[in-house]
Amino acid sequence: MSSSDWSEGAHRAILRAGIRLLAHVPDAGLSPLLARCGRDPSIRIVGLADEREGPALLAGAWLGGLRGLLACQSSGIGNLVNMMGVSAVGRFPLAMLVTMRGEWGEQNPWQVPMGQAVPAVLGAMGVRLFSLARAEDAEAVLDGALGLAFGSEQMVAVLIRQRLLGAKRFTSSGGGPP
Repeated sequence: MSSSDWSEGAHRAILRAGIRLLAHVPDAGLSPLLARCGRDPSIRIVGLADEREGPALLAGAWLGGLRGLLACQSSGIGNLVNMMGVSAVGRFPLAMLVTMRGEWGEQNPWQVPMGQAVPAVLGAMGVRLFSLARAEDAEAVLDGALGLAFGSEQMVAVLIRQRLLGAKRFTSSGGGPP
């Protein structure tokens, strides 16, 4: 099973959970899932300019009778923290898929600090964390996370590990440490 196959199981779990809105900030790690969901007429995909738009959009969707999912990269979690208060105080479910950076094989030093801080930051906000490290576990992990989010009106995040997605490779342009 290739690393992109995680999107097939994730898509099945998303459909089973009744998700009809997928809000996202563009990210290469999410491309397989976004492409799959984009071909599904039952899911509306909304591109966000910034992660902060997600919690308010999904709270409004919930109040309007729709279930939504926010998908972003770990570097965007820092942008989200203040807006997660909408979900925490209003007891709106907030389901998130977070592609991780700053882990296995990372070559961009700017991604490491936030990537390492994501579990602690989300935990401090009361978000229940799930980890997805193997493609064959995608469906089961998302089933559990989405069931908790919508069944118990909780904030949850599935952290999609960098080893599953593959590390982005950069080439050195010279002039600095090797």
